[in-house]
Amino acid sequence: MSRLPFVLTALLFAQNVLAIGQPSCVSSRSSSGSFAVVANGRRAAPIFTSEEDWPGVHIAAADFAADIRRVTDVNPSLRNGTVSDLSGSRPIIVGTLGKSALIDAIVNSNSTGLDVSSIEGKWESFIGKVVENPLPGVQSAYVIVGSDKRGTIYGLYEHSEQFGVSPWYWWADVPTTKRPQIHLTAEGCSHGEPTVKYRGIFLNDEQPALQNWAFEKFTNGTGSEHFNSPFNRFFYTRLFELILRLRGNYLWPAMWGSAFAMDDPLNQFLADRYGVVMGTSHQEPMLRSTPNEFTIVGSGGWDYVGNTEAIQKYWREGVERGKDFESIYTMGMRGFGDLPLSEETNIELLEKVIEDQSAIFREVYGEDVDLATIPQVWTLSDYSKDKEVEGYYDKGMRVPDYITLLWADDNWGNIRRFPTPSERNRTGGAGVYYHFDYVGDPRSYKWLTTTQLEKVHEQMSLAVDREATRLWIVNVGDMKPFEREIEFFLSYGYDAPRWKHNNINEFVNLWAQREFDVDQNTAEAITGIVGNLTRYNARRKPELLNGTTFSLINYREADNVLTGWDNLVSASTRIYNRLSNAFKPAYFQLVHHPVIASANLGHMLINVGLNNLRASQASQSANTYAAIAERLFDRDWEIETEYHKLLDGKWNHFMSQTHIGYYYWQQPMANTLPGLVKVATRKQALPGVMRITAENSNGAWPGDNRNNCRDGYNCGDPTLTIDNYDTFGNKYIDISAGGPSSFDYSIKSSESWVRISSTRGSISQKNKDIERVFFSVSDWGSLQDGRNEARITVTANARGQNPLDVNVNFVAIKNAVQGDFKGFVEGAGVISIEAAHASRNSSVGNYAWQELPGYGRTLSAVTPLPRTDDSYEAGTGPTLEYDFYNFNAVGDEHNVTVTVLLAPAFNFATESNPLAFGLTIDDQPIQRIQPIPPLSKPGDFPPGWGGEFGWVANSITPYVITFSNVAPGAHTLKLSAIESGVVVQKIIIDAGGLLTSYLGPPESIRV
Repeated sequence: MSRLPFVLTALLFAQNVLAIGQPSCVSSRSSSGSFAVVANGRRAAPIFTSEEDWPGVHIAAADFAADIRRVTDVNPSLRNGTVSDLSGSRPIIVGTLGKSALIDAIVNSNSTGLDVSSIEGKWESFIGKVVENPLPGVQSAYVIVGSDKRGTIYGLYEHSEQFGVSPWYWWADVPTTKRPQIHLTAEGCSHGEPTVKYRGIFLNDEQPALQNWAFEKFTNGTGSEHFNSPFNRFFYTRLFELILRLRGNYLWPAMWGSAFAMDDPLNQFLADRYGVVMGTSHQEPMLRSTPNEFTIVGSGGWDYVGNTEAIQKYWREGVERGKDFESIYTMGMRGFGDLPLSEETNIELLEKVIEDQSAIFREVYGEDVDLATIPQVWTLSDYSKDKEVEGYYDKGMRVPDYITLLWADDNWGNIRRFPTPSERNRTGGAGVYYHFDYVGDPRSYKWLTTTQLEKVHEQMSLAVDREATRLWIVNVGDMKPFEREIEFFLSYGYDAPRWKHNNINEFVNLWAQREFDVDQNTAEAITGIVGNLTRYNARRKPELLNGTTFSLINYREADNVLTGWDNLVSASTRIYNRLSNAFKPAYFQLVHHPVIASANLGHMLINVGLNNLRASQASQSANTYAAIAERLFDRDWEIETEYHKLLDGKWNHFMSQTHIGYYYWQQPMANTLPGLVKVATRKQALPGVMRITAENSNGAWPGDNRNNCRDGYNCGDPTLTIDNYDTFGNKYIDISAGGPSSFDYSIKSSESWVRISSTRGSISQKNKDIERVFFSVSDWGSLQDGRNEARITVTANARGQNPLDVNVNFVAIKNAVQGDFKGFVEGAGVISIEAAHASRNSSVGNYAWQELPGYGRTLSAVTPLPRTDDSYEAGTGPTLEYDFYNFNAVGDEHNVTVTVLLAPAFNFATESNPLAFGLTIDDQPIQRIQPIPPLSKPGDFPPGWGGEFGWVANSITPYVITFSNVAPGAHTLKLSAIESGVVVQKIIIDAGGLLTSYLGPPESIRV
């Protein structure tokens, strides 16, 4: 595989980065030995192919010529030619080894020096380079040679991308930057065999977006004869081109209410002609769109025992229909509509099904056929309702060695299993079925991008390490809006060594430069926006959010979430406004829309939560939050409409997916604003004109509230507690109106060391109905060690009413770290540590904990690398050490509770070899931690995994363990590797003060 240093790549086409991840062979100016495709905006080099080459090569060559015209406005000639036709020209010659007379003539010439040994006999490989005197009468040519049809096709599209044509030029309206000239370097471009043999996407759950859009754009309002499907050849040829431009080669077509081969009789033919390998989903065996096709051409019930002959006939017809095309057959059998066959289904029956399917292949292909030459795949697990298939395998069911075992994720991006060492020598190999979109428990997610590329890489790199590289397929739902994620998935499968755990940002940076023609600094800003967009949406899918997902009272969590969204919207808007009108549609689709839509939803739901909270506190501000939520609910529709009106409605319907007001796993039939509460505006609250609410409490003063104390009545004054290592450095109260009366307030403290952000203000129902006041310590040096107390009095004066006083206790605890300690210090009863911020990191050989930048809910994650099959005894593997200092512990045994927040993961090396890590404090015996409990039965999910508030929905797996004998003072927590694959995001040490939150406390102060 030809490779150039990346620094050289950037220098060759310094004005713009036009290709993602491949060394450049394109320059905007001439250099020694270079080849002019177009020079000075004049005549382009002619393009020659051989008539007998693959049809897909001719299609891609036509696209290649059109791409040159898009970039330079110069139209190159393109034609089939013979050796004699090329005399006197300086052409671009394109062709496939053994399929092109022109290429074979050049290769067989002893004088050209064109060495194709690196690609000969290889899968999907190509070479492109300048060749002197390639043919009689031809002084110089640029030759693109493919090892097979897709090798040649990829060679053409690789050059097109480097010229400046994005693969998404049509599907995301990415403009082509004009250039007066294009030169190819003498060394040219090349690529060897892809990492993964088959790399594809699965269109699934195509309503309400994709189907309605396709109806509008590709039909006259009438779909296919049997299913009224809009997915005809006009739709699919657009998709075939995109897949090939992205260096993919495989497709599972739309299936709900569709049947690829029946919807348009040219669909299968054109897929093969373009060069796309067709398959069918995990539930559709033998290239038949089941259950749809069976309802039309089948007979009897879908019961293999009682209706064997009819089902075999149905499958045989599918094989006969597809045998002349490049296809991969799904094996086995599922029930109608992706359901289990029956409760009584047994291994023997399924093994018999596959045996009979093999017999059908012999009938259709001939008795002498080597079945190993017919690509076949058996999907072992997928949706929660068909995970029993994996259970069959775990119980001993086996299929012929040449059938690819397709392991699946849990529908949320966590791969359930990988090949063990003993399974890696199967001739059929293994693959992965992954998800960017899903319909099912615990909640469907289909609206916007919610997948971190960092997570995709972490999981799929395990697939590479465990040799699950025969076939990768990703469920992309309606395809848009997962454009960037699709490209990364296919790019990583094409060239896995190029992308490492620590350069995912480089992929996004190069993507931003290519798509939006921006400079490096702007591309870095876009990279940050994309990273935070996907981080925020991956914390918890938008469809799972509610008004109290993020704490409204603790760690200022909801406030910080909204600040994050606001910063993201501001950053994206600045870039959007600076872009030319030509690039705005692409940027809106790929970046800006998901940012503003997600931020709007986040604001709306948190305002719903605040409305309910303030109503329970008898605060008039509840009505303000309700009005904001209603306005944002309307804004959601406006944002959707803005997308649909883009480019005169080119992408109408694509944002039609409902996403607000889920009642169970299935999408709601309409967006519904969650319940709001209104507080009486003309009647004063019983306790008076003023309401006081305090940080870290749901209560309200004066008067009774169930959250003021245990009994909810006759409670004491609210108390605010702060210490000198508290992350925020202050505490707050909110002052709000308790009715229609306006009032002025004043605040005073019994102690001079209390700093008050505002000592006076006014509250009114019509103007400012709530105000936040912060309290801090003006000089910690003036306080005594330990507990210091002050009384704060808030007085409300309303016309015609007696003054109303509310007292607030303010406690400042001054702690002192002894000695020369360096590390994390307890604040507010907690030590919170981002896993990447270890005090020390010890390795064993080249095996060490390494950071996965950007991965996770808050900052990043750590995992042992490289991924190996080796295991370590607890405490002997690579170790991370975290120095911390606590001032408190619980009980006479000085207990602290440690919570390790891990990325969800399965015991993918089999249940007998589960994920594990070691954990201890100081020199205590190390604990062997197995975070994922064993399955109750093969193929099931582990306890804690599912449900609306399970690990997968929360995007985190917490492991909690209590350590004794951790007296106040300096200590070290030690995290050691035992099994590869553990991913740790955050560590929380509770010394008695941990509060409830979704993301956990912010990181503690480090000295």
